[in-house]
Amino acid sequence: MRVLVVEDERLLADTVAEGLRRLSMAVDVVYDGAAAVERAGVHDYDVVVLDRDLPRLHGDEVCRAFLLATGEVKVLMLTAAGEVEDRVAGLGLGADDYLTKPFAFTELVARIQALGRRARPALPPVLEQAGIVLDLPRHQASRDGRFLPLSPKEFGVLHVLMRAEGAVVSPEELLEKAWDEHADPFTNAVRVAVMTLRRKLGTPTVIHTVSGAGYRFGS
Repeated sequence: MRVLVVEDERLLADTVAEGLRRLSMAVDVVYDGAAAVERAGVHDYDVVVLDRDLPRLHGDEVCRAFLLATGEVKVLMLTAAGEVEDRVAGLGLGADDYLTKPFAFTELVARIQALGRRARPALPPVLEQAGIVLDLPRHQASRDGRFLPLSPKEFGVLHVLMRAEGAVVSPEELLEKAWDEHADPFTNAVRVAVMTLRRKLGTPTVIHTVSGAGYRFGS
């Protein structure tokens, strides 16, 4: 899942982003509305976590920009105002969910995951193929009952490959979906992550290289 966090409180934004990255989400962060609008329609975000009370360019305008740029992205609004009128106004703009500050990080994660499931074709919370079980809510992976100690990036790569259901996934698509915007497109990070993931998954190999195209998951 790719998430954009738009929050002018830098410590809060960075803390949220770091927590989401540990759950294998690709997270970009901006600290003002203008920077957020620049990204509308540029990256394929699943969820935008948007502070409504942004300085200069209000969160309402940012929400409108994303809805005009793409109809697929889901918007979770954050605000310090807990009045019913504020929640109704935010949802009336097209936001998909609303969370009042201060909030529990676990609730934020649950809401983001729920919106992510709505942003893409529905997938079961537990993926199982070729003896490999990927438990998304618990962020755990196993093969034939053996726990797999995957890093967040390895978990993210495996998730993208498994949800492709046998289709070839290009390195560029893996970079887009499992890394944030600061990833160097010329880096060998994808190749290294796939290599270490193959080693941890063991034999027989389930991640196959398709020459000139990318990678395919399957027996």
